[in-house]
Amino acid sequence: MIILKSRAEIEEMRKAGGIVAAFHQAIAGMIRPGVTTLDIESFAVRFLKENDARAYTIGYNGYPFATCASVNDVIAHGFPNRKPLKEGDIVTIDIVAEADGWIGDSAWCYAVGEVSEEARNLMQVTKESLYLGIEKAVVGNRIGDVMHAVQTHAERNGFSVVLDLLGHGVGREMHEEPNYTHTGNPGKGFRLKEGMVFTIEPMLNAGKALMTVDADGWTARTADGSLSAQYEHTIAITADGPIILTAQ
Repeated sequence: MIILKSRAEIEEMRKAGGIVAAFHQAIAGMIRPGVTTLDIESFAVRFLKENDARAYTIGYNGYPFATCASVNDVIAHGFPNRKPLKEGDIVTIDIVAEADGWIGDSAWCYAVGEVSEEARNLMQVTKESLYLGIEKAVVGNRIGDVMHAVQTHAERNGFSVVLDLLGHGVGREMHEEPNYTHTGNPGKGFRLKEGMVFTIEPMLNAGKALMTVDADGWTARTADGSLSAQYEHTIAITADGPIILTAQ
């Protein structure tokens, strides 16, 4: 069942979304060669506590961290670790905050120093795909309209869209109905209604869309070792158009 939110509830969700956005703004300046993803994790724990928010993912289905840190060929759900980031890496940091009983969820991909042209293009096209999807997230459209915009832009630029990891509704819980891939056909899928709140979070690979999962049961990486990037916002559907609750 898709849970529609009232205008007042969407306003209440702005706090969690704003905390997540502020976190991403804060770490943008600290991501550089030599920093570890565990350094970012430690900062995240402090940051959320200082902002009266809870790290929702700690303990979620056994996940042990406040952030997911996905480097290079890792698509999503990478564990923070002590390995220093190096020049040329790309890293997606995903964080979910709970504040006043509501969830904010956003992932952002960062370049570590100077990166290759392929990496720059991948990051740019992934971010563009996110915003092209958001433009289509209006009352009366269908989820296929949104994801067709994502998919066609990605594939037109030579990148593949990960199919095995899904977007999802957001509210009191991190994962609410509905769930959907970031591919689609215009006019297909559920119709967007005022009060829906969900993520758009395209994960694009420089190679094929296939993925594998490491022995830890979480770390998803490209099957062919190619680079992967992700950008994610939590959005609310309103009569006045989409609201990006995690806008930086």
